[in-house]
Amino acid sequence: MIKPLAFCLTKKPRYSSARLNEKLAMDFTMISPIKLSILSIAAFIIPVIFAIVIGGSRRLTIYISFSVSALASLSCAIAGLWALSNGITQQLTLPIGLPALPFHLRLDQLSGFFMVIIGLLSFYVSIYSMGYVGGLSRELPTRRLIVFYNLFVAAMFVVVLADDALCFLVAWEVMAGASYFLVMFEDGRSESRRAAYLYMVMAHVGAVLILLSFGVMAGVSTGFENFTGYTFDAMRAMDFPVKWATAAFLLYFIGFSAKAGVIPLHVWLPEAHPVAPSNVSALMSGVMLKIAIYGIVRFTFDIIRVYPWWWGALVLVLGLISAVMGVLFALMQHDIKKLLAYSSVENVGIILIGIGLSMIFTSFHLPVMASLALVAGLYHTMNHAMFKGLLFMGAGAIVHAVHDRKMDNMGGLIRRLPWTSVLFLVGSISISGLPPFNGFVSEWLTFQALLLSPSLPNQLMKLLIPLGAALLALTAALASATFVKTFGVIFLGNNRGANQHEVTESGWAMRIAMMLAAFTCLCFGILPTIVIDWMDVITERLFGTKLNTTSGVYGWMWLTPVDPERASYSGPLVLIGIIVVCSITYLLLHVRAGNIRRAPVWDCGFQKLNHKMQYNAISFSMPIRRIFGFLFKIKEQIRVSPQQRHPAFPVKSNYYLRIRDRFWGWIYRPIVDIVFLLSRKASLLQHGRIHLYLIYSFVTIIVLLAML
Repeated sequence: MIKPLAFCLTKKPRYSSARLNEKLAMDFTMISPIKLSILSIAAFIIPVIFAIVIGGSRRLTIYISFSVSALASLSCAIAGLWALSNGITQQLTLPIGLPALPFHLRLDQLSGFFMVIIGLLSFYVSIYSMGYVGGLSRELPTRRLIVFYNLFVAAMFVVVLADDALCFLVAWEVMAGASYFLVMFEDGRSESRRAAYLYMVMAHVGAVLILLSFGVMAGVSTGFENFTGYTFDAMRAMDFPVKWATAAFLLYFIGFSAKAGVIPLHVWLPEAHPVAPSNVSALMSGVMLKIAIYGIVRFTFDIIRVYPWWWGALVLVLGLISAVMGVLFALMQHDIKKLLAYSSVENVGIILIGIGLSMIFTSFHLPVMASLALVAGLYHTMNHAMFKGLLFMGAGAIVHAVHDRKMDNMGGLIRRLPWTSVLFLVGSISISGLPPFNGFVSEWLTFQALLLSPSLPNQLMKLLIPLGAALLALTAALASATFVKTFGVIFLGNNRGANQHEVTESGWAMRIAMMLAAFTCLCFGILPTIVIDWMDVITERLFGTKLNTTSGVYGWMWLTPVDPERASYSGPLVLIGIIVVCSITYLLLHVRAGNIRRAPVWDCGFQKLNHKMQYNAISFSMPIRRIFGFLFKIKEQIRVSPQQRHPAFPVKSNYYLRIRDRFWGWIYRPIVDIVFLLSRKASLLQHGRIHLYLIYSFVTIIVLLAML
């Protein structure tokens, strides 16, 4: 058992829970949030040992391993909720790491909030995995999946608890390494190997930039003579000069953006998410991307704290570009998992809009508005984890049933997968930002923050931010179109694929996990004032003000983010209204026989309807592709086959469409070409002659001696 070297409780007298903190500080034997976190994270080792050492039958291994993962995740979520609800900040030093550089951990309100998100979704996905992994082919290495799954989840918890650069980077690398092996789960497929390689390259580029950023902040904090500046406390105590703070910000922002999938650093997402198992895709998209969001928030608002307004403008602009481009890319896809991956790019963009606005308001000393914008960003962070996790679990259930990811090979699945279709519909409504589900609340709060731009003293911001509001509205409309297309093509109409009679509903473990996620989406949508009141301790710590003074002025029933006369929303009343309208409509249609008359579907003059007469994923997006086609690299081709049958039949034509990401050609293809060119040049040095290699070594030694 790990023995703590030091354990201290940072007292926060301004919190109402100060007495609780004092009580905890006096009694070290008492269980506390950070102790519970450490014990829960340590519990993730149990499934790893069980899968590697003990084993047993395949089904028993899967059930025991993921049951322990679910309990450990739930315990971490409880620890985070405990710290967040009571305003507790605790620190712990562990005697591991390097001899003079032990690991420091810190559980405060911000890390507690992200632990709740990670723990809650990991809990759902672990339950889902009992059914999903059990249904995978016996030829696939499920024990390897169990081992890296648990390492991956545990590393994410350690990242948000880390309070020094060494611990943070070690956990970050474990998270990246474990997810790399999960992406390459089906390593016999070239598609998986390519995606894993690309993911690992992007992850390490980001890690190097974050490491350089830590070097800048640690060097400015305590100088380069020793390593005492590697703790976040040392960085937190420093007032950074603007030029060094800017250097550190640009380095870590680009590094975290590579992990979050911000455009143009998003190229690994649509490659990695589709090939990973769906339970892993749910975690990667739902919470791993949020670890990068955590890093941006932690280092900007908690460690650097003072910055110029253009930092926020940069984050806002990149957020808007990611939101619009991400949803357009998603709308063009016909692979369901690739569509969801691009949708994550869009939602990360919406989160960055809230964070960027908060940075701008903070720079102009407007703390209440900064609190509103940050709450909007963090609320969407939590919401996206829930509904994207639900959608990826639903996509896994669909792929599990039809053994295909292409939507054009599906259709009419609502009759075969009734549970999955309803739960996928809940996720689609949530991500489309429609009430009464959670996506609406966070997007509505982001709009409210955008509409506060007249309060800013900067003319450029007064011009930029309303434009951002228009782009966010466009994003919301396109997101609705994307998921109307997704649900309609997959679940409605006639079946386009073969062997539909073999399609069966997913097991109860998968259904229960999806139901829990759907219920969470509904609760976060109808009770926003309770959630905001719960999150308010973060804004109080970072900005010294609480949003609850305005958002909860009319109690839990009404959300009034700025002013009750300006804007208000009541989730419970909207839910009641929807239930009443649906009930009345149902009664009017069904109370008297004959109100509903069933007739054959209009067949447009053809004698028999078939799947070729209904919209597919490509045809649905055609009108929008005509408008925004200049943003993509599109190759369209029609091949007309020679006439082979009776002259009365029209000639057969085949339509080919290929849509590629322009950023790949603009940025990554030239880099790949340069690397291959340099590699070919460098290969000229290899001759296989030993005397030439000795000359190389001799010249290298001479050069090094000359430099010394």
